[in-house]
Amino acid sequence: MKALKYVNKYFTKYKYRYLIGIIICVLSNILKLQIPDLISKSINEAVGSVENGNTDIDAVKSILLYYILLIIGVALIGGIFTFITRQMIIVNSRLIEYDLKNEIYQQYQKLSLNFYKKNRTGDLMNRISEDVGKVRMYFGPAVMYSLNMVVAFIVTLILMIRTDLTLTLYTIIPLPILSVSIYYLSRLIHKKTTIVQEYLSKLTTAAQETFSGIRIIKSYTTEQSSIEHFDNVAENSKQKNVELYKIQALFFPLMILLIGISNLIVIYFGGLRYIDGYITLGDIAKFIMYVNILTWPVAILGWVTSIVQQADASQERINEFLNEDPEIKNQTETVSKIHGTIRFNNVSFTYDDTGITALKNINFNLENGKTLAILGKTGSGKSTIINLIARLYDTTEGEVTIDGINIEHLNLNNLRQSIGFVPQDAFLFSDTIENNIRFGDENATINTIENAAKDAYIHHNIIEFKKGYKTYVGERGVTLSGGQKQRVSIARAIINEPKILIFDDCLSAVDTETEEIILKNLERITKNRTTIIVSHRISSIKHADSIIVLDEGEIIQQGTHNQLSTEKGFYAELYNQQLLEDI
Repeated sequence: MKALKYVNKYFTKYKYRYLIGIIICVLSNILKLQIPDLISKSINEAVGSVENGNTDIDAVKSILLYYILLIIGVALIGGIFTFITRQMIIVNSRLIEYDLKNEIYQQYQKLSLNFYKKNRTGDLMNRISEDVGKVRMYFGPAVMYSLNMVVAFIVTLILMIRTDLTLTLYTIIPLPILSVSIYYLSRLIHKKTTIVQEYLSKLTTAAQETFSGIRIIKSYTTEQSSIEHFDNVAENSKQKNVELYKIQALFFPLMILLIGISNLIVIYFGGLRYIDGYITLGDIAKFIMYVNILTWPVAILGWVTSIVQQADASQERINEFLNEDPEIKNQTETVSKIHGTIRFNNVSFTYDDTGITALKNINFNLENGKTLAILGKTGSGKSTIINLIARLYDTTEGEVTIDGINIEHLNLNNLRQSIGFVPQDAFLFSDTIENNIRFGDENATINTIENAAKDAYIHHNIIEFKKGYKTYVGERGVTLSGGQKQRVSIARAIINEPKILIFDDCLSAVDTETEEIILKNLERITKNRTTIIVSHRISSIKHADSIIVLDEGEIIQQGTHNQLSTEKGFYAELYNQQLLEDI
């Protein structure tokens, strides 16, 4: 249970609810365990009446009715106490589940972009859902049934000893065998559970990737191979689950066997002691009931052990991410006011997962309110520059400064809040168009949203939809065209009037006419704002104050459009080629 030590803090947080649950549980068990004693007394009264020659049947009936009503009353009160116990402990487990899911989600938000490149979405989802569900069982059913088991066992043992010590010792003979069996089986369960959860993550990942890539699967008619792949993963997962539940299946038969042996011991040795006059017939009945009362707590021990082992295995997987240290950390809580002057000083960057050096000794200066355009082939390092400005990564060498301050010393939240970013692969949430645009400014009014949409030249498309701005887009904006998604993303980026605007090839999916309209709007919007435009189209960047051309992570050309278009090199070649294409 080493991994579960991390979450034991929640016992402290909800200690009063647990304390009430424990007290009520103790009272409930004490009450329920009075029933065998009451039954024993009723049997002894009836037997005593017969042995003493009492022929008054009505008197015997009256005594038995009294005990029956007493037993029913005790059972009812015990049932009410059990209900309260469940309300305290099981509800607690749901509160803890809520807290733990939030803690994991917050950790996911803190972790750096590099973390998400190394881990699959399906695995992340499985740990925050299935694994947390296993841990919840530890705080709820495992605690409640363990408590029931301990209290019932202690109270029952005390009552059995008070009745007859010798018979009690005979009755508990099977318990050491039970303890050793549980120890070895629980170790196997822990091992198998870890494997089961790992395969469940693989299954979730396979399903998630299939759903996300359903367009590609259908386009290439690979449905059958996709089904076969999922079947293979599911089959492996099934086999691992079967192996786990085969071991778990040993618990209940073993315990029922040992409890059955205890019953036989009570009947045999109890009968001998009754014959010898040490105990009464009611005592034998009482012992049999005690053994059967212990049947459920002892039988549940296997289930509880299984729950705890599964929870420990799941928490161990959760802890792997909770203990993950974010690579990008906010190093100051002081508010950083961002104006927008950006400078790269001898910046180099290597991706640690691939070992690819994306940037080599990059130097440039972008004054506040000016526009910088970045041009280059695929893989030349354009997106890496953008990622460094947003501090999604830290430089390997050199430094990035904003307003003369090293970006690592700025308040990370203030930095990112001051940036409006339009990615190349426009991502929209499964929500309304209105809310997708409002994502850039939570307090935006509908008028502000419409104005941003007009600037992004998407308003006229939106109002043509049946529900207008209330139109729901599918997952990742699948119901919109590529150009519409890009324009909604532009509206989202400009709505809060950020100090720095970054456009990463965000007009690649729109036609030339639409591009011209958007560019004219952007010229007005980007005035007096620091702007970075990444594009493959010269038409998108020729108005920029400065242009840099990248090749294999190095700046090979730098200047204005007029300078570079007349200078021999990559820029002029691309410009002339695109002029011919336009003709």
